[in-house]
Amino acid sequence: MKFAHVNFLWDEKEASKLNGDEVALLVYRSNLLGSDLRITNYGGGNTSCKTAGIDPLTGGKTEVMWVKGSGGDLGTMTKSGLAALYVDRLRNLKNIYRGIEHEDEMVQLFDHCIFDLNSKAPSIDTPLHGFLPFNHIDHMHPDAVIAIAASKDGKRITRELFGGSVGWIEWQRPGFDLALKLRHYVDENPGIRGMILASHGLFTWGDTSYECYINTLEVIEQCAGYIDEKVAAKRVVFGGAKVNSLSQEERLNKAARLAPILRGYCSSHARMVGHFTDEGKVLEFVDSKDLDRLAKMGTSCPDHFLRTKISPLVLNLKADDNIDDIEAVKEKVAPQFETYRKMYSEYYNECKHPDSPAMRDPNPVVILYPGIGMFTFAKDKQTARVAAEFYVNAINVMRGAEAISEYVALPRQEAFNIEYWLLEEAKLARRSKPKALSGRVALVTGSAGGIGKAIAKKFTDESACVVICDNDKERLEGAKVEFSKKYGKDVFIAGTLDVTNGSDIHKLFDEASLAFGGVDIVVNCAGLSISKPLEEHTEKDWDLEYDVMVKGQFLVTQKGVEVMRRQNFGGDILNIVSKNALVSGPNNAAYGSAKAAQLHLSRLNAAELGKDKIRVNVVNPDAVITDSKIWSGAWAEGRAKAYGVRVEELPAFYAKRTLLNEIINPDDIANACFAFVSGLLDKSTGNVLNVDGGVAAAFVR
Repeated sequence: MKFAHVNFLWDEKEASKLNGDEVALLVYRSNLLGSDLRITNYGGGNTSCKTAGIDPLTGGKTEVMWVKGSGGDLGTMTKSGLAALYVDRLRNLKNIYRGIEHEDEMVQLFDHCIFDLNSKAPSIDTPLHGFLPFNHIDHMHPDAVIAIAASKDGKRITRELFGGSVGWIEWQRPGFDLALKLRHYVDENPGIRGMILASHGLFTWGDTSYECYINTLEVIEQCAGYIDEKVAAKRVVFGGAKVNSLSQEERLNKAARLAPILRGYCSSHARMVGHFTDEGKVLEFVDSKDLDRLAKMGTSCPDHFLRTKISPLVLNLKADDNIDDIEAVKEKVAPQFETYRKMYSEYYNECKHPDSPAMRDPNPVVILYPGIGMFTFAKDKQTARVAAEFYVNAINVMRGAEAISEYVALPRQEAFNIEYWLLEEAKLARRSKPKALSGRVALVTGSAGGIGKAIAKKFTDESACVVICDNDKERLEGAKVEFSKKYGKDVFIAGTLDVTNGSDIHKLFDEASLAFGGVDIVVNCAGLSISKPLEEHTEKDWDLEYDVMVKGQFLVTQKGVEVMRRQNFGGDILNIVSKNALVSGPNNAAYGSAKAAQLHLSRLNAAELGKDKIRVNVVNPDAVITDSKIWSGAWAEGRAKAYGVRVEELPAFYAKRTLLNEIINPDDIANACFAFVSGLLDKSTGNVLNVDGGVAAAFVR
């Protein structure tokens, strides 16, 4: 069978290298399936295999099931992401099952069935795999299958499409009782190749990992082909276009200016990070006549709405509205958020049970802007990005369901029972406590090396998203590779920045707003040093020092404050100045006076921005030589000449003149910056923190 709607990725040469290891083949198959977002999304679906193992207690053979564990992702899963259980013990749990009213208590008993004590914790779907009598099983959430599963005529379509070879089970929350029903259906219908779970997903199986993989792809391909034929015949999707999208340049421009405003409203309960997409499928949906009707219905598959909430907020804004008029935009948007929060509160109060967890954040996760695109907001960038991917899946489902029949969303009570499931609440409670900068976004100038890079790394280590930027393109490329390897793609973006160029600055802040929703922390670290006697200083030297450090700090701060005011929850400006702002030294007229100007500009900004809850503080380093471009070439030679020492003697020379006799490193400055933004000094502004080992002449008076 040829595949046009899924990716056939099985490589027999690669598979043969696994030497028939069924668990390794399970991981291989899982990674292939998880790499195709049309088949299942990040964290969605699960796979399993049953193998013969040696019971460590008896030394005899026993059947073991390896299944994706709780919280894993198929596309990136390794063996450590699997749970391994005794099959007989798991199936024997049916002897003590007390009925659907006691469903949740069964999950705790899965731990008594663990075969490999070092394996992952079992998920709620474990018995669905365990009770089925097949060696290899896939449970996927393909868009094409869910489109059928979430359509009014889904059961009939399944029967007509597969002639009884694929079964149908009505909607039921995953768990032990559903596992028993799946087994009963298979026993009653021998020879079937799979099952469609209404509003949920697909189960398929095979005797070998390869047969299971092929079976899964074939069922999905048949569903997708059927839907494509119906879409083509219908021609008009989602009732046709109601509005026309702006050009991509205009869309991105408006989205960048609106994102911080939306982020501010979405962060009324907890600080959120954003994501924006204007891909074709999104625009087709948000521009359509059916947008309001379908968006209000919400999603169907549990995996979708767990990450996107019961429904999105559709902005009542026109694509050509003036987004630069901040107050006018807020006047329009604020009531829409209040309406959404009221809707969510009513949904919670109408559906809650006596033992339901407390209501969570009532703000929307998904925000749709006709003519522009889709924003998503969550606790971190990855979660926001994945929420967008899941809503694209939901759009695909609605598109397919409407083409073949009529889209049917999960009933609100059933949706609530999943969203506020006590087992889900317990999973949330097990998460690690957020780090100090979780949900924060920092832009650090001059961050391709030295102090700037150390600050960016420190903030990222503390869970911030960072914007690294520099005017040295080659150095910036090296930093991008380093950050990508250490942190992954979701926590940083990088851009070339000349801090004296207003258009560069605006472009980078727009990119930060599109990538993360805005900026909370601005660190002005870009700088350079020229050390010459007064008579040798040129006008060009003077202008360069003042342009980069004083004008650059002013321009970057100005744009950063604009973004922070749009967000309306304050922020931090950190200026990396110098001991030289306070101490007079030889051969240092331009650099030292520019640093003094930076310091006083910081005080002026602190005095002006307090009303906006924007804190402005200064860190004064001295003699930070490690990985610093300042200390290469003429500057180091100039300072060595000024002090009558050799260049290689400078680190020791600077250390000896301090009270602590310490060499200062980039990490020392990064730690000082973190102290200001960590939350411990939220009521401090206009301060100067010297990190110079103790230079008495630089004491702030």
